[in-house]
Amino acid sequence: MNIKVQDLMTTGVVTAQPHQTVETLKGKMIKHSIRMIPVVSSDNEPVGVVSVSDLVSTGKEGTPISHIMTDKVYTVPDYEDASIAARIMRNHKIHHLIVTNNKQVIGVISSFDLLKLVEDHRFEMKNPPTPNKGKGKRHKAELS
Repeated sequence: MNIKVQDLMTTGVVTAQPHQTVETLKGKMIKHSIRMIPVVSSDNEPVGVVSVSDLVSTGKEGTPISHIMTDKVYTVPDYEDASIAARIMRNHKIHHLIVTNNKQVIGVISSFDLLKLVEDHRFEMKNPPTPNKGKGKRHKAELS
């Protein structure tokens, strides 16, 4: 069973522009109960990301988002397998990926979205464990 990113992603993504302020962003996060917001260009292409931890590190409300955003953006196309999204998140130790279609932001997939696969048992093991041929007996090495 190949689950695609588009099957798991959240649509209707709340975004921000680089010129908006930290205060505006905090308001969006509180209003929508979210922990990460993609920062997009005027063409709706991702240029950065701001998470709650980024907001904690700045104290000034009037600071533009462009000064605190992480400009290393990890994206995944909507047509990719969910396993690709999981691999990117694991390799880069992140919990959210921006989902794109033709370089445009169309969704977000989180580690919690991927956990739904496990919870719903919608995954397949690639290499199931092999049965133990020793039937529980351990071999002791002979000492000389």
